[in-house]
Amino acid sequence: MIEHHFRVALHDTDAAGVLFFAHLFRHAHDAYEAMMARIGWPVDGLIRGRQIGLPLVHVEADFRRPLRHGDQVDVVIALKELGERRFSLTYGFFIGDQEVATALSVHVAIDPRTGKSQALPTSLISALSARSG
Repeated sequence: MIEHHFRVALHDTDAAGVLFFAHLFRHAHDAYEAMMARIGWPVDGLIRGRQIGLPLVHVEADFRRPLRHGDQVDVVIALKELGERRFSLTYGFFIGDQEVATALSVHVAIDPRTGKSQALPTSLISALSARSG
């Protein structure tokens, strides 16, 4: 498991003063990018290198309590499933010891030049297995 932290900013909130639902995915993606960098697969390098793309093909989220402006949030990200061409990650959003939201993302490996599915590199499989499970 890998942790990421953020503070709910004013621009994250809606007219009711709570985190706008879609912004949870932005914070999940920030946690994903931080995790990928920590395991040696920085997303900016993947984009520049054009050797592999890892687009999202599915996301979902559940909210258990509102996240409000100023809340300090810890995100715990973990590997859920790992296949030959895809992987999924779970995200737990915590304020203190209370889980306030969860999310799931599913990523597939593609060749960015053709857009066609490809196998995950064995080194990425190893990095995901060793560091985020």
